[in-house]
Amino acid sequence: MKIGSHVSFSNKGLLAAAEEAISYGATSFMVYTGAPQNTRRKPMEEQHVPEGLALMKEHGIEEIVVHAPYIINLASPKRETFRLAVEFLQQEIERTAYMGVENLVVHPGAYVDKDLNYGIKRIVEALNEVLSADRRVYIALETMAGKGTEVGRTFQELADIIEACVYSERLRVCFDTCHAHDAGYDIIDGFDAVMEEFDRVIGLDRLSVIHINDSKNARGARKDRHAPLGAGYIGFDAINRIVHHEVARDKPIILETPWIGKEETSQRPMYEAEIALLRGNAVERFGQGFVDDVAKLRAFFAEVLPEPGDNGRRYVLSTWEALRDKKQKLADKREPMERLYDLVVERELLPGLTEEQINMRLVGYFAGL
Repeated sequence: MKIGSHVSFSNKGLLAAAEEAISYGATSFMVYTGAPQNTRRKPMEEQHVPEGLALMKEHGIEEIVVHAPYIINLASPKRETFRLAVEFLQQEIERTAYMGVENLVVHPGAYVDKDLNYGIKRIVEALNEVLSADRRVYIALETMAGKGTEVGRTFQELADIIEACVYSERLRVCFDTCHAHDAGYDIIDGFDAVMEEFDRVIGLDRLSVIHINDSKNARGARKDRHAPLGAGYIGFDAINRIVHHEVARDKPIILETPWIGKEETSQRPMYEAEIALLRGNAVERFGQGFVDDVAKLRAFFAEVLPEPGDNGRRYVLSTWEALRDKKQKLADKREPMERLYDLVVERELLPGLTEEQINMRLVGYFAGL
């Protein structure tokens, strides 16, 4: 299984990114070649690429992914914004090719004050320009949640872009679980049907990358708010089925789940636990003590939660439903995982563990370990 998380270049570029991913137990990863919110980039010659590639080879990591920065808007009607998007995407293609990476994930863009047809035509115009160079890099258009005026909420919107592009053979798709769920696709109980529609409209041969994230929103909300695995509306079981589905075989599977802790420290997100739980080697990775701690959580929550016995699913969903009910003025705005963490700390159930370590065990509880 090629599974990992997203990481950004630091002072040591690809080498640091590889080191971070390996520390999570990753066998693939996705990089931003700089901060995803801006265009500041160091020359690739300074990004420790040979050293990073050597470390990846040493650890059996054969395929990684690059993600273009969020500020690229290929559908923008504003000339300056559009030109910035095209020119910077061209640079990102060069940077991706420099590392020998095949897939560059791109958010299609938002048409702002125009309409969908305009947005699609604008994106096609941009792609025809940026793909005209002879480079062995594929653009993987990401499925989007549909917030605001962004393009890519439906498979048909992506298919329309691909079909109209002169260089359609250079276009692929990145499937994001949170985005698809928020866009209205039933990936919880109907993932097979969703993939059948994907194949019919786009073609499974174009599916090249999978982003796995839980969602803070009910299906069809069109909001795009990621949650840790098991702490959202999708749930660990559904995501686990997707990761092990035949369509995901040999594809880079990338976690983009957030760190939601209270402490503003350098603690890492919960990628290490999420990867191990999805791979099924949590005991090997963390030892029997980790499993025993999760068992303590299960017994404790069976006593204190109003609906025990389901690895917290009903509690998670009922909490999110209460939080999204605009008719209620709730004083307690804490998210489900945050509330469970506070219960554990208040009862001193797992003394001596850091916030990160407790949250990793909460993910294990959601996963039914």
